[in-house]
Amino acid sequence: MSGPVATEAWITSVVVDCVNPEALASFWSQLLGLDVRPRTSRYVALARPPRQTPELVFQPVTEPKRGKVRIHLDIGVPDVDGAVRRAVALGATAAADLDSADDPNLRVLRDPEGNEFCLIHRGPDEP
Repeated sequence: MSGPVATEAWITSVVVDCVNPEALASFWSQLLGLDVRPRTSRYVALARPPRQTPELVFQPVTEPKRGKVRIHLDIGVPDVDGAVRRAVALGATAAADLDSADDPNLRVLRDPEGNEFCLIHRGPDEP
């Protein structure tokens, strides 16, 4: 197998299935400091961050989440403990069954609909 092939394709969105897109978008909006874009379809999206990163979109589904998701978001923060307190105040819960207790720079949480995400220490000069 050869190396990567140059392409014009890139990830434009990360889409989260959820029962209540407005409520979940509100949680993530507050956690990430991004506005919720005006809704123009069945999807609810956050404003795209200033960097060329994928937008976060919430798609309504009728069934609740079941089991551990196979993909999750890593959120870089300068203060993990402070970010955990803030996330919990917004409605997240600690995922003690998944947390990496041996790594003080990482915490695993669940958003209000149970989707796992990690808060990871990132210094001011780290991407």
